Amino acid sequence: MLEDEQVALFLAARLIARGNKGTLLLTIMILAMVFVNLIFLPSIIAGVVVLFNQQTIDYSFGNLIVEPKEGELRIAAPVQLVQKINGIPGVVASTPRYTTGGTVVYRGESTSPLVTAIDPAREQEVLRIHTKVRSGDYLSPADTGEILIGETLAGTSRSGGDSTPTLGGVAVGRIVDLTLPNGVTRQFRVKGILKAGTSSVDNAVFITRRDAASMLGEADPANAILVRTKTTGNDDAMRLVLMQYGVQEKIWTWEDKSADFLESIVGSFGIINAISTGVSLVIAVVVIFIVIFIGIVYRRKQIGILRAIGIGRSIIIKSYLFQALFICTCGTLAGGALLLAVLQFLAGNPIVFPGGPVAPFLEPRLVVQSVASLYAASLIAGYLPSWLTTREEILDAIRG
Repeated sequence: MLEDEQVALFLAARLIARGNKGTLLLTIMILAMVFVNLIFLPSIIAGVVVLFNQQTIDYSFGNLIVEPKEGELRIAAPVQLVQKINGIPGVVASTPRYTTGGTVVYRGESTSPLVTAIDPAREQEVLRIHTKVRSGDYLSPADTGEILIGETLAGTSRSGGDSTPTLGGVAVGRIVDLTLPNGVTRQFRVKGILKAGTSSVDNAVFITRRDAASMLGEADPANAILVRTKTTGNDDAMRLVLMQYGVQEKIWTWEDKSADFLESIVGSFGIINAISTGVSLVIAVVVIFIVIFIGIVYRRKQIGILRAIGIGRSIIIKSYLFQALFICTCGTLAGGALLLAVLQFLAGNPIVFPGGPVAPFLEPRLVVQSVASLYAASLIAGYLPSWLTTREEILDAIRG
């Protein structure tokens, strides 16, 4: 049996050595591009998911979200609860928030964004919104009558420059009217404009909890506590830890809060990736099939003579399979080198998406899967033309 493989390997080496070098090189380069395409787009999608996950943690929820008990609208004694949570092992910091609807008016322009009341000092220990002040300054604990506005909500002063309702280009230092659902209206000075690349910041406004308490007539309003933990990835375990330490409120992970949106993103990209992968593999099969089929057509008489002197069909088929595997191996190696160069370049020069810069995220499983798919496609492309041709009668093949 081993002798058959040795003969097939010898025949494959002769086929490659005597074949057209230009055609061989072009085929290898096409397979290299196919290999890059099989990995590049999924790695970009994975990079987008990584970016979205990090933005969700850094600008929206932290790692854990503590909400009021079942049937309640507020968290009782939020400051005391924050102190309790901060003393739990594995917790970096936590911060109370009060989020509600509201209406902001500036020079006749009106919008209805989410209004988030924060403790500025604690907020900076949990989220990174304070690093995304495009102009002006972040809130300080002593501020009253000051507001932060997201860039998208602030809008532009150009006529027709905004596709959604905005404040028409409000700038730092301007005065806006804020009305909460209880009907209380108060004027606020715009202290800063935020730009984080995420709707939870760019389409929202932020005031201090001191101002919210004054407008709501409550001493300590809070309907959420955001928690930053030392590590990301063990959030479910940390949720159980908080419960074990006596936190009786509802506790969510950032993944719980963003699951639906993340699934829609991954699902949409997944369809695109599946189409791209399918097309790439079809191209690989067609290219190798054509190259081997043309070679077989030109060597029909030789194949007939080989069979006439006792070379079996299986050996001839294996010789073309070896040829296909050689082309695939060279294409994979060339594609791997090209892919490595592209990934190195994009690591230093990320692609800028609306949500922020995205660098490809390469998963080892994806590389193994792509290599296996390409080899499977190559085996199919090498087997079909050789199997079809060797079915021909020996005399018919020799006659051509």
